[in-house]
Amino acid sequence: MRKLYLFFAFIIVSCGGGGGSSSIDTLSTNDSNNTASDLIENCNQQQTNLIRCDFTHQGLNRYYLLQPPHPEADGNSALIFNLHGYGSNAMEQMLYTGLNSLTYTKENNFILIHPQGAPLETALTSSSSHWNSGGWTIGSTVDDVDFIDTVIELVSKKYNLNMDRIYSTGMSNGGFMSYHLACNLSSKIAGVASVTGSMSRQTYESCNPQKPIPILQIHGALDGTVPFNGNSALGMEPIEKVMTYWQEFNLCDVEPITTTNNFINLGSSIEHSQYVNCLNNVQVELYKIDTMSHVWPKKDRFGISASEVIFNFFNTYDANGKLN
Repeated sequence: MRKLYLFFAFIIVSCGGGGGSSSIDTLSTNDSNNTASDLIENCNQQQTNLIRCDFTHQGLNRYYLLQPPHPEADGNSALIFNLHGYGSNAMEQMLYTGLNSLTYTKENNFILIHPQGAPLETALTSSSSHWNSGGWTIGSTVDDVDFIDTVIELVSKKYNLNMDRIYSTGMSNGGFMSYHLACNLSSKIAGVASVTGSMSRQTYESCNPQKPIPILQIHGALDGTVPFNGNSALGMEPIEKVMTYWQEFNLCDVEPITTTNNFINLGSSIEHSQYVNCLNNVQVELYKIDTMSHVWPKKDRFGISASEVIFNFFNTYDANGKLN
């Protein structure tokens, strides 16, 4: 059994862009009210419009990369977390997804944060980074829900945040974690988008959101790392099961509105399913790309830019539902 788990961990780590699910004997399920008043941050300019902030969280050295709002943007800032995959890191996620090129404009008042996952070392597997969101890496005790909640509080002390507009997206394990936040930090999270991620069995079984949440999933039919049809041995729920969970929780129409776009020159086809008429006028959406494996899709390869779709999706909703 030990060899089997190590083999699975190798598959996840070896995927391009960083991938996978995560962790746990102790699954963090905290809609937390903790404060960050006693924490000391060390923040330094890394490059133009990029700040690295380090602090100690529950005995672990943690950090996040922050892109501040555009200086000419008006009002309180929305906040997006962009979470890297298993074994990846914050800078790689920023460069890989290019979401920072969309958020830093005076028309769109956003703060973009790329947090860094903690190392994982258990009897079964190890990784340079992970998010503790349930699944196959049994043994993690990292409380990433509280870590993200703490980052929100720290950032709110430095910038004027729109607390109704805090979102999470991520690649693979970062997508798993985004769902975990929707389930366990719903008092703060206004919407989530997962690219090549899913819900872990633990997240699915313990999910307890406090309000309707808009959900976006982008997935490849050829994904062998986080299969579209799930992987029960690794605790990865099938994507259709995840969509049904959120359709039912948000009280959307049972049958989605489905359209198919064929990109003949790219050899790609995208099936877009939208579950509509949900509570608070949110939506649950799935983009299934027939030729895509475990990658973050770009327009010149698949006919769709995940970053553009996610950015537009987040610009449609806040914590109270669809924006006017």
